[in-house]
Amino acid sequence: MEVNQLINLIVDNGFPVAVAAYLLIRLEKQIIGLSTSINKLNTIISTKLGVVIDNDTSSDDSHKVA
Repeated sequence: MEVNQLINLIVDNGFPVAVAAYLLIRLEKQIIGLSTSINKLNTIISTKLGVVIDNDTSSDDSHKVA
């Protein structure tokens, strides 16, 4: 997102909408990183317990943003 687009967003829709959009864009990377860490921990724990857990992420759309 460029600065001009952000300014137009603030002017057209108001400050709260612009702040919400900025936070969603900025936090997306952290959310994806957390999801990856959780999947790795899930794999490690299931290996230690000897339990087979399906880690097929091809059908998992939880990391995609609308």
